[in-house]
Amino acid sequence: MIPSVLAQQLRQGVEDFLRTTFPVSTPFFERVLERLFAEDSAIFKGPYLSLQLPFRVGEGWTDFFPDVPLKFKPYLHQEKAFKRLSGTKPSSTIVATGTGSGKTECFLYPILDHCYQRRDKPGIKAILIYPMNALALDQAARLAKTIFNNPKLKDVVTAGLFVGQKTENPIRVMTADSIITDRDTQRLNPPDILLTNYKMLDYLLIRPQDAKLWVENLPETLRFVVVDELHTFDGAQGTDLACLLRRLKARLGTPKDYLCCVGTSATLGMKDDQTNLIHYAEQIFGETFDEDAIIAESTLTAAEFLADSPIEHVEVVPPEYTGKLDPQSYDDYPAYLRAQHALWFREAIDSADWNKKTWRVELGERLKSSLFLRGLLGVCRIQK
Repeated sequence: MIPSVLAQQLRQGVEDFLRTTFPVSTPFFERVLERLFAEDSAIFKGPYLSLQLPFRVGEGWTDFFPDVPLKFKPYLHQEKAFKRLSGTKPSSTIVATGTGSGKTECFLYPILDHCYQRRDKPGIKAILIYPMNALALDQAARLAKTIFNNPKLKDVVTAGLFVGQKTENPIRVMTADSIITDRDTQRLNPPDILLTNYKMLDYLLIRPQDAKLWVENLPETLRFVVVDELHTFDGAQGTDLACLLRRLKARLGTPKDYLCCVGTSATLGMKDDQTNLIHYAEQIFGETFDEDAIIAESTLTAAEFLADSPIEHVEVVPPEYTGKLDPQSYDDYPAYLRAQHALWFREAIDSADWNKKTWRVELGERLKSSLFLRGLLGVCRIQK
């Protein structure tokens, strides 16, 4: 998709919708919508184009967990999380990195390693709390695959899903695609890792039939509590969760400052006041978070990302040339593409060379390396 073309189409669609929905028949209000459309920022702002730069790769350590080897080279923020969450005294942490940054891996591998090291001790060792059942189900499949594909974890470390909705065919044993979902099985043999939501966890603490879940838990059995999408727990819901976690620790007799708490969010980040964010996490979990508890993403700079690119310098089109960005000003796509190339690369293009195969190949290679103009290649092929 070409951003400028897409923006123009969206704007035209909104304008047509408003003209159809609110037809003006009073002479006094004639062309009122047209004047509104023409007014700068009255209805439309932007368009804004945001491009995510790649996350910075870590120092290359892959042996954090010898018994749970990593299948990937971790990002820098993942390495920081591993250092905080591994060992005999893991530290409470807030993973505030963007979507697709591997937040789950930040806490999943330390928890799996912890469960493996204590495989001879029964009881629930980690609780993962999700705001929605859909998220829990999605993560359950990923967890099942990770455990099944590791010979040391398979048939040794168990995970169970305990949410409100019941499945028609509950799973009683771990498989490659599913963790344990049968409730009676989990009550008789509590899993090492429990995936649930905060409402169901509330029931698990008060229902008599669920008391068996906690029979094997000594004061120091439960080590990790993870709250996914921490930012969703604000206001009354945040208060409910805070009370629930305190009741959980009271029920199990968890020593003070023993529990390692993890909060994840793609919304909370370094732009937020760190002191307030840490204070918020401490209120939710009832545990201490040190000043280095917040792990934010680290991305490559534009210069680093384009270091090997043939593009040396690309500036934003000056305001006096913005009219040339409008695709409606051109007779066809080739004319539009030639103009955009000249605008963004500050070069004059001879239209007579457009049909030369060698020029088109050269242009194609240059556009492939351009973040902004990568989508234009598809249009070039269509017009050939």
